[in-house]
Amino acid sequence: MTTSTLGLIAGLLLTIAVVTGGLVGLLLGVVLGAAGYLVGAHVDGQVDLGELLRNRRG
Repeated sequence: MTTSTLGLIAGLLLTIAVVTGGLVGLLLGVVLGAAGYLVGAHVDGQVDLGELLRNRRG
């Protein structure tokens, strides 16, 4: 299991702990899951978050 997958699972589990049910819970789960996946992919070297953020600034 890659670090990005573990990040995705951690984000989803945090969502369950924070919010239970409803549309807001679903949307928060998607956002936190994606954030966890991106952080894990950055740790694995699959995604360069610094490069993505630099491109957005200017």
